[in-house]
Amino acid sequence: MVNVILVTHGEFGAYLLEAAEMILGAQKEGVSIVGISPRTSAEKAHSMVMAAAASQPPEDGVIFLTDMLGGTPTMISMPAAKTLPRSAVLSGVNLSMLLCALNYRSKMNFEQLVEKILAEGKKSVCDIKALFAASERKP
Repeated sequence: MVNVILVTHGEFGAYLLEAAEMILGAQKEGVSIVGISPRTSAEKAHSMVMAAAASQPPEDGVIFLTDMLGGTPTMISMPAAKTLPRSAVLSGVNLSMLLCALNYRSKMNFEQLVEKILAEGKKSVCDIKALFAASERKP
């Protein structure tokens, strides 16, 4: 099973996992959350991410889901990811991406799962009003 580490600003990751568990049920293993607050030093944040990475069995891979490209959570996840044989850092996490990761992590290999999560993230960000307007125009 591919492991997932949510690395986010503040409690965003904890709330995201809580929402995902409302839909999928409790996720007992293979999921870690690292929340970085403004009071967390860079050294402490780095050690928290490294500890989360070390706590996951690396055989099937570890996917770091971070909240923002270029943000501190993404930047401190990169060194941890480099220490693992199979890892990816995917930024811009949303609920659809997390649901995809949790739902398919035991059903797909690492590479397939990374691609599926990215595709789901891109698919889930859209202009709903325009989408419905386009579907209403079709005969």
